[in-house]
Amino acid sequence: MVKQSIFGRISTLVKANINAMLDSAEDPQKMLDQLVRDYTNNIADAESAIAETIGNLRLLERDHEEDVRAATEWGNKALAASRKADELRGAGNTADADKFDNLAKIALQRQISSENEARQAEPTITSQTEVVDKLKDGLNGMKQKLVELKAKSSELMARQKTAEAQNKVHDAVKSIDVMDPTSELGRFEDKVRRQEALAAGKAEIAASSLDAQFNSLEDVGELTEVEARLAALKSGAPAPAIEQ
Repeated sequence: MVKQSIFGRISTLVKANINAMLDSAEDPQKMLDQLVRDYTNNIADAESAIAETIGNLRLLERDHEEDVRAATEWGNKALAASRKADELRGAGNTADADKFDNLAKIALQRQISSENEARQAEPTITSQTEVVDKLKDGLNGMKQKLVELKAKSSELMARQKTAEAQNKVHDAVKSIDVMDPTSELGRFEDKVRRQEALAAGKAEIAASSLDAQFNSLEDVGELTEVEARLAALKSGAPAPAIEQ
C-alpha cells in the first residue's frame, strides 16, 4: 500500500501542469515556494520507498540465482550418483548400486524443488522490476519538475525585482517632471517666477521714482529762469536772448 501510495503521488506530481496552477493562484510566488517544499518532501519519500523496493527485488534476484544454482548442483549430483550406481551394478554390486540410485532420486527431487522455486519467483521478479523502473522514471520526472519549479521561482523573483525597480524609476521620473506643475521642481520654478516678478515690480517702481526726481529738477530750472527774467525787468536790463 505504501508503494502504491508513493507511486500515485509521483504520477500526480509529474503530470501536474505548473503553469496552469500558477495562473489560477492568487499569489504565484507563495504557491511556487509551497510546490518546491512539496516536491522536495515527496522526492525524499519516493527515494526511500524506491530504495526499499529495489532492496527487496535484489533479495528476490539473489534467491532466484541460488535456486538456479542449487538446481544445477543437484542435477550434477544426481548424474554422479546414477553413474556410480551403473558402475557398481556393472561390477555385480547390486545392493550398493541401489543405494546410489536412491541418492540420485533424492538429488533429482531436490533439483525439481529448486527449479520450481526459481520458476515461481520469476513472475514476481519481472513485475517488481517493472515497478522499480516506473518508480525510477517517476522519480526522475519529479526531480526534473523540481528543477523547473526552482527555475520558475527564480524567474518570478527576478521579474518581480525588475518590476519594482521600474516602478521606482517611473515614480522618480514623475516626481521631477518639469512639465508637471504639481512636482517639487514645478513648485520651485513657480516660486522663482514670483520672486522674479517681485524684483521686476520693485525695479519698475524705482525707475518711476527716478523719473519723478528728474522731472522736479526740470521744474526747478524753469522757475529759476522766470526769476532771472523778472529781476531783469525790474532793473531795466534787456531780457536774456532766446537761444536759436
